[in-house]
Amino acid sequence: MLCVGKFFYVLNILIMQTRPLGNIIPSVSEIGYGAWGIGGAMWKESDDAESMIALHTAVDNGVTFFDTALAYGDGHSEQLIGRLRKEVTAPIVIATKVPPKNQKWPAPHGIPFHEAFPKDYIIGCTERSLRHLDVEQIDVQQLHVWSDDWADADEIWSAAERLKRDGKIKAFGISVNDHQPESVVRAASTGMIDSFQVIYNIFDQSPETELLPLCIERGIAVIVRVPFDEGGLTGSITPDTTFPASDWRNHYFRGDRKREVFERVEKIKAVMGTEAVSMPELALRFILSHPAVSTVIPGMRKPAHVALNTAASDGRLLSAALRAELKLHAWPRNFYGA
Repeated sequence: MLCVGKFFYVLNILIMQTRPLGNIIPSVSEIGYGAWGIGGAMWKESDDAESMIALHTAVDNGVTFFDTALAYGDGHSEQLIGRLRKEVTAPIVIATKVPPKNQKWPAPHGIPFHEAFPKDYIIGCTERSLRHLDVEQIDVQQLHVWSDDWADADEIWSAAERLKRDGKIKAFGISVNDHQPESVVRAASTGMIDSFQVIYNIFDQSPETELLPLCIERGIAVIVRVPFDEGGLTGSITPDTTFPASDWRNHYFRGDRKREVFERVEKIKAVMGTEAVSMPELALRFILSHPAVSTVIPGMRKPAHVALNTAASDGRLLSAALRAELKLHAWPRNFYGA
């Protein structure tokens, strides 16, 4: 255990496992870093000093993949990642995202592409991200929302091709709308997509039906977000859990959902056996047990989160029997809806 200022953190003594990032990069850490929480804004508990220690702890524990976005704190998360890149010697892979110009989250059906992602806007946002990150090239640039109505929008693909040709991005991907893995099937067939970022966890197993097999077939990288269902699958949510007044999780866990989550997690714990010692470990091992997954990006605002999450990367997958049991605990629903 090491101490930096008032913060303590534990270095993972295991060797981080790596996987190909589709056809983009031969090897990235299978546990990546989700950097939404360190951008501030909707996460009121965010603290820059602690965030930097968490980021350094991640690098020390073998994390090489960092996912951020221009919308995370209006570029603040990107700036922290850019600072990290200067402070470490190990090479890191950076993915970021272009927010929709119309600020519609997720993309409503029927919205024309030029309201969300006109060509000049995609290029302009990428240039802003390059400045925040202080890099000449972004490894993976993603669109932060998507509608498959846009699969025929040549202007989007033209923007991606130009950014690649100019050396400003290495790869182009889509961050799939929340709980809508079927919304990118047409995009996958264009041959223009290098990566998909998708919600996939014990509760939301819907990507297994069509998207994940398609990504294996086409060599598309799969970046998994929300592995813990915004905290629900950590086992820390109880019927009495409270959040700060302005915290967005008050909406996510609104009504009776904290009780529902708690009861479902208790049932999962009952079948976990000896294959994991905690719910966070089980949640990560479930995701990593699917061969389509390139990396999973839990949000890690604190050094302690980093130590716990990176410890799940030891090459051990869940047994077929437990994976089959966990299929019974899928919970189709959309917490983002009204």
